Amino acid sequence: MAAHTTPSEPSEPAKPAESGGGPSSVPAAAPPKPTWDPADPSRPYPWLRPTIRIRLTLLYGGMFLIAGMVLLTLIYLLAAEALHEGSKLPFRILDANAQLTSDSCPGLSGTLPSEQFMERLEDCTDAQRAAALDELLQRSLLALLGLAVAAFAFGYVMAGRVLSPLGRITRTARQVASSDLHKRIELEGPDDELKELSDTFDDMLDRLDRAFTAQQRFVANASHELRTPLAINRTLLEVQLSDPDASPELQQLGKTLLATNERSEQLVEGLLLLARSENEIVDRKPVDLAEVAAHAVEQVRAEAEGKGVELRGARHPVYVQGNGVLLERVALNLVQNAVRYNLPEEGWVSVATEALPGHAMLLVENTGPAVPAYEIDNLFEPFRRLRSDRTGSDKGVGLGLSIVRSVARAHGGTVTAERREEGGLALRVVLPV
Repeated sequence: MAAHTTPSEPSEPAKPAESGGGPSSVPAAAPPKPTWDPADPSRPYPWLRPTIRIRLTLLYGGMFLIAGMVLLTLIYLLAAEALHEGSKLPFRILDANAQLTSDSCPGLSGTLPSEQFMERLEDCTDAQRAAALDELLQRSLLALLGLAVAAFAFGYVMAGRVLSPLGRITRTARQVASSDLHKRIELEGPDDELKELSDTFDDMLDRLDRAFTAQQRFVANASHELRTPLAINRTLLEVQLSDPDASPELQQLGKTLLATNERSEQLVEGLLLLARSENEIVDRKPVDLAEVAAHAVEQVRAEAEGKGVELRGARHPVYVQGNGVLLERVALNLVQNAVRYNLPEEGWVSVATEALPGHAMLLVENTGPAVPAYEIDNLFEPFRRLRSDRTGSDKGVGLGLSIVRSVARAHGGTVTAERREEGGLALRVVLPV
């Protein structure tokens, strides 16, 4: 048929099928080799590139040359004026009897002998020359001062124009630091070092944007893929435990597996929350830190009463700009840790909020075992607990303080921990208002 004999279809790829090996035996066609060489990144005439060094050299060299020419012109004009003033005769002849008079040299008045006249004339000329030099020096200094002021002003303006791309790069970097990874510099102008720096920075932002997008996609997929099987396991275990005919051994095994499944769910939730809170919060709303702390206290009150821990503290209204859900998780993690790591009896937990100049503080203190100073920094690391209590603990999954620090940093704040002499810790979360 004509459809099988079109000129656009090559006949060579059909030859391997004659071997009888089937389609699976046909090797994949190798990609064609490029017939061109990649472009050489080096420029053919690098010395003609308008680099910052060349531009600054030309700019400041030209400014120095212009300033020198202006100064030379001023000095020439001042010297010419001084010579004109100094070349005038210091005396005038009044009549034919050689009667002299002088405004600048009083000694050259009247009729004088020739020798005395020459002496007084030399003295008067020297005085006029000294006065002219003094006048020239004063005017030259004034001209130099005015030229220096003009040079500094002009240099300041030109330096601002030369360094303006750096300001643009800095402003873009600040916007990127606020999690706006879609912002680009896109600097226009001569192909100099600043343009190269801008293009390199834009390339880095592209890679970071792709990396963060991939991370967000991974967190979303992991949230679904990890939660679904754990939820199914929990449902199956609860259904099995609700069976009245189940043996005591099976009931005990089901409770153990359910507790393990619950611990895995807490671990997954903590890891996902830790991953989501690494970026700075962009969508901020007013949040009352006292209300957030009070809600966290109410959530832990039943557990605290079961352990005999007293909850107290004064919570004053103070508003911050942030994410209410994440801030509530901060308060909840701190209060839960304070309740769980406490004295077996007569313990207490103080949850207080306070307004500071330009900041708001959440303070959580508790009684409990003495904490060595060298262990405090380790408590903020993921899966780290006090001393050897790393695995097999029913007090959590070791992510509470890590999430607190991550959320505090995302809000532009800090979290610090101090050991109490009587035992326990005092944790302070300071956030900008």
